[in-house]
Amino acid sequence: MACFLKSTTLLILLLWQSARLEAAPPLVEAARQQIGITTRYDPSYVLLDYPNGDVAPQTGVCTDVVVRAFREAFAVDLQKAIHEDMRAHFASYPQRWGLAGPDPHIDHRRVPNQATWFARQGWEKEPTPNPADYAPGDLVTWDLNGQGLLHIGILSDRRSPAGHLLVLHNIGRGTAEEDLLFHYTILQHFRPPQLVAKPPVPSGQTPTPP
Repeated sequence: MACFLKSTTLLILLLWQSARLEAAPPLVEAARQQIGITTRYDPSYVLLDYPNGDVAPQTGVCTDVVVRAFREAFAVDLQKAIHEDMRAHFASYPQRWGLAGPDPHIDHRRVPNQATWFARQGWEKEPTPNPADYAPGDLVTWDLNGQGLLHIGILSDRRSPAGHLLVLHNIGRGTAEEDLLFHYTILQHFRPPQLVAKPPVPSGQTPTPP
């Protein structure tokens, strides 16, 4: 019996170590790296550089978590991608801000525009109440109050005690990893393709913008 218990304990430890060593998806890891850096929430309109513009890393909103994660993980600049698509297909995007054309300083920082761009890439999946239908690296949008207060986050590879994937997001206190998936009304569910991770930058060199 003692040998059996020791073998079982060893097997559990090996499985636990294996799970810990399994790398998180690049998008998840890139979002997680923002925890402790982005510590504030600020939706203010800011004049940004273009392309690769960003507000101060200490602040931002939920969409900035996504923008920064895509840049870090895949060298995909959502500011540029969304702006160029809106210039070509402005009528296909929400018209709720009364603008006559795209604005590269703010468009990519709005949840409806990000969601529209993801849908136009063919990434949309049917939202369901089943936790098994969601995967790490998926993107989800929510209606927080039933009146159109929108939010977006990246699903983590870690789970809550109930078995739900945690969410990497900024809902008002900076970037955090929290149990949020089924706390609010899910509007949209997106699954990006297996994008190629950005290669590491050799020591002493600076990254080349995409």
